[in-house]
Amino acid sequence: MSEETPGFEEKPEVPADGTPDASQAADSADQAEQAAPAGEANANDTALLAQLDQARTALAERTADLQRLQAEYQNYRRRVERDRVTVKEIAVASLLTELLPTLDDIGRAREHNELVGGFKSVAEALETVVAKMGLMQFGKEGEPFDPTIHEALMHSYAPDVTETTCVAILQPGYRIGERTIRPARVAVAEPQPGAAAPKSEDSEESDDTKKDSE
Repeated sequence: MSEETPGFEEKPEVPADGTPDASQAADSADQAEQAAPAGEANANDTALLAQLDQARTALAERTADLQRLQAEYQNYRRRVERDRVTVKEIAVASLLTELLPTLDDIGRAREHNELVGGFKSVAEALETVVAKMGLMQFGKEGEPFDPTIHEALMHSYAPDVTETTCVAILQPGYRIGERTIRPARVAVAEPQPGAAAPKSEDSEESDDTKKDSE
């Protein structure tokens, strides 16, 4: 049994060629393997984030496309509905325009008390049908003349009017909703040329006050 020399420690044997032994090489390999997965994980995270950004961009673009298509479809539906209503109104107006002479005959017969018997029943049935289709008659004596809905066939002057007034309805006008299919044909009267304008209440009061002061 040999004695150890004090002051000296045993050192691991190193090969004569200076290369590390197998245990040191294994430790280095483990460290390299641990460092490699960390780098690969960072690269994978970056790639996933890039793919996520691309997916979000594509989703936003598809969402915008879908919203645009929905808006275009709604506009198309509204346009089709508006055109359908317009075509229906035009067709109804065309049909009722053809019936206006018959309605005029019925009106004249009623004025002369000739609307009797079976003719009266047929006439009232026809008037009921056209009313359900939206036909409305307009034009009354004494109403102000409106060139947008009246057609003046006769003209005169009258001392008892203060503005152009319909004094006789020669043919009633007809409309469907806001659409005028025939203006009312009327005789109009205008104020007498040079006629004094009617006095207002204020002017009448001032005249009364003047008379009282005198």
